[in-house]
Amino acid sequence: METMEKVRISFPDIPKGLYAAMQNTEKYLKESGLPHALIMLIKVRASQINKCGYCLDMHHKDAIKAGETFQRLYLLPAWEESPCFTDKEKAVLNLTDTLTHISKQSAHAIEEAYERTSQFYSKTEIANIVLAITQINAWNRISITFGNIPGSYHN
Repeated sequence: METMEKVRISFPDIPKGLYAAMQNTEKYLKESGLPHALIMLIKVRASQINKCGYCLDMHHKDAIKAGETFQRLYLLPAWEESPCFTDKEKAVLNLTDTLTHISKQSAHAIEEAYERTSQFYSKTEIANIVLAITQINAWNRISITFGNIPGSYHN
């Protein structure tokens, strides 16, 4: 199997406004009141679905540093059957899966994911959760396209 080890667009090549815009959204999310641990679960789960090695490496390292457990991280692909996740977290992980696979979803599936999440979170919180999901999906696409090398992240 061939591996890619060449960055196509390096950090100095990124248009200044692009990185600043993404960082502004990260700052907003950090200040949104969503628990940092929940944002980290969203980032790892979407990165798993999108198969973004660089982001998986980054967010695993950051999550462990922030106090997340190895068990929860390695059970994340099986979150639906894993008792280490709360019902509130499972609702968000379901929404993450649904929105990350949005092209494969019916309107009913999206409605169901929203309703499940609304049992635990306000409309403002859900809006911020959706932004966190869309943000990591954007980062995954940027990282994969730019050719960021998995394992090269240092926190």
